[in-house]
Amino acid sequence: MAIEEIAETTGTATAATIGTADAATSATDATATAGSTAAAVTYPIAPGYQVNVRSGPGTTYKVVKVLPYNSRVPIRCQRHGQKVSGPYGTSDIWDSIAPGQYVSDTYVRTGSDGFVAAPCG
Repeated sequence: MAIEEIAETTGTATAATIGTADAATSATDATATAGSTAAAVTYPIAPGYQVNVRSGPGTTYKVVKVLPYNSRVPIRCQRHGQKVSGPYGTSDIWDSIAPGQYVSDTYVRTGSDGFVAAPCG
């Protein structure tokens, strides 16, 4: 460790220093790739539906936008809210697709009747 510190302060890189830097960079790259891959998962909206995106987990919340036909959405987190019936059954699960944007899970094909993402905090 002392040799690495001296080498770094004089501007000379040793093999050990380079190896440490490469390992740190590789670990950071792997983490970024894993995070990007997880964020890239999207789920299809039921075919033939334009879905209201609401500011909260229920139909009494304000519509903030409408998803067009054949949309895909990421699910950031999920929470319980108003029970709704849709093409994929009846459920009280709402999917957060962005901050302050929720869609009923009954309009999203997740392949599950339960949570597929972490509960919203």
